[in-house]
Amino acid sequence: MPGGAESSGAWLHPFREMLLKPHSRVQVFEGAENNLPDRDALRAALAIQQLAEGLTADDLLLVLISGGGSALLPAPIPPVTLEEKQTLTKLLAAHGATIQELNTIRKALSQLKGGGLAQAAYPAQVVSLILSDVVGDPVEVIASGPTVASVHSVQDCLHILNRYGLRAALPRSVKTVLARADSDPHGPHTCGHVFNVIIGSNALALAEAQKRAEVLGYRAVVLSTAIQGDVKSVAQFYGLLARVAGACLTSPGAGAPVEEDAQLYELAAELQLPDLQLKEALEAVVGARGPVCLLAGGEPTVHLQGSGKGGRNQELALRVGAELGRWQLGPADVLFLSGGTDGQDGPTEAAGAWISPELTSQAAAEGLDVATFLAHNDSHAFFCRFQGGAHLLHTGLTGTNVMDAHLLFLQLR
Repeated sequence: MPGGAESSGAWLHPFREMLLKPHSRVQVFEGAENNLPDRDALRAALAIQQLAEGLTADDLLLVLISGGGSALLPAPIPPVTLEEKQTLTKLLAAHGATIQELNTIRKALSQLKGGGLAQAAYPAQVVSLILSDVVGDPVEVIASGPTVASVHSVQDCLHILNRYGLRAALPRSVKTVLARADSDPHGPHTCGHVFNVIIGSNALALAEAQKRAEVLGYRAVVLSTAIQGDVKSVAQFYGLLARVAGACLTSPGAGAPVEEDAQLYELAAELQLPDLQLKEALEAVVGARGPVCLLAGGEPTVHLQGSGKGGRNQELALRVGAELGRWQLGPADVLFLSGGTDGQDGPTEAAGAWISPELTSQAAAEGLDVATFLAHNDSHAFFCRFQGGAHLLHTGLTGTNVMDAHLLFLQLR
């Protein structure tokens, strides 16, 4: 669902241009720069809404949905303005709201999200092909579910707003829309004329990465496709995992120290990762006869405290580096990498970064204090300066977003 300036062609990539035949019927709409809804995206959304409302029972609407769809299809319910919706979304994100919470609010304030696009297209048949950028692949959350009836209520929205202390700061227009929805006698609509199918996800991406790692000679195991929670806790988990897995790799018979092993499982329980294969992964490390690659994916949350520049992948890598720098890992070489599958981590040109346990000491030798950069959420500035940017991951924009990939490599020296 692209949005923005209209032209004759397909959606134009910032660094690539698709050439079309003259007089093409394809229209291009660019918008939502830096994944934020804007006036261009609003104009696109209204054009899409008009097209959908003109369909009949003899028509088929094919919808392609991917990450960024929420920003690309903004059509606030009047009297809410685009600027008011933008401000509320930014406030929620800055307070650490999850993508599920953000989309719950977006749907409640949108004409097209939460099944609104499907409702506009009725009675036409609707087929949605979906690239999932949300943990667990819930179709009602991805791009705020334009072709999936919303299951959330006004009370869900108020609960989220209360959680982050934002209810009192709501503009009158938002309160009006929420109150109107709460008293709607028709209730939620259904989408029985819609077929939604996931064609790409984090699980599929990690499965392919696992195959590639095995071809390269690694004993590869997928830990989880649902990594989420505060980036600090996630970094602690990976730091402790590296220590426990390193001990298992170094002394297969002895295994990891009992205390560290217990701490790892306790921390994993606190993160509440529904598909975590921790026991299986550690057993694979014990039985490995060569290098090991532990893979995971998801979308941790960064609670902004500073005004630095970065993204959750670079911040996670930097925090894992700080964790690993606190411990002796024995004769095991360790490398951790975190990258966004869309090729862009936050408002930077990097997809992420990779680190080794020597990061903090090597940074100190260059006059860089890791703790200071973390305190300002300035991970990108750190990695740009550290060893001339050699630890930044540059893939270029991939055009596909199925969340993040985390890779932990271990090998005996």
